[in-house]
Amino acid sequence: MHHRIPRQPDSDQDSASRADHDARLGAELAAVLAGARRRAVRDGDRHIDTAHLLHSLLETDPEVREACGDDGPRLARLFGYLVQRSIGYGLRWQSTVEDSGALPVMTVAEGYSPLAAAALEHSAGRAARRGDDRPRGLDLLAALVTDPDARAVEVLTRAGIDTEQLLKRLEPAPRG
Repeated sequence: MHHRIPRQPDSDQDSASRADHDARLGAELAAVLAGARRRAVRDGDRHIDTAHLLHSLLETDPEVREACGDDGPRLARLFGYLVQRSIGYGLRWQSTVEDSGALPVMTVAEGYSPLAAAALEHSAGRAARRGDDRPRGLDLLAALVTDPDARAVEVLTRAGIDTEQLLKRLEPAPRG
């Protein structure tokens, strides 16, 4: 059977590389990545994108849920958009690579959209600037909303969340 959308590769080399990457990010974000990976495969998506990461973050991290909206209706609307991606809302994203044009397009073997990969790197940089070895969920959330072309930003905006204000709230206070 020929699949219209290729599945993410699962070779031993890719699995080892993925495990190294996940370990570098720590257990908290490794769990987020695993959830995003399962969601992408289940949805038939070629890459883990920023919306997959956002969905997994919201499912696993109470601080991220609180940052995105502590009122029930806003969070329900946000989860609604994320769940709908596989049954209608996100169908226009299928078989396309999430890319703002500012980064080189990654190969399918790497498994992440360019924006998702950049967000993971950015989250590690935020943690390092804070003096931590590993990023936390809020670091990844801040990284996900830095690019206005990210699918995560589109989902958050449709749910009524001002991503510019969210990013300002997530920025660390200046050291004095």
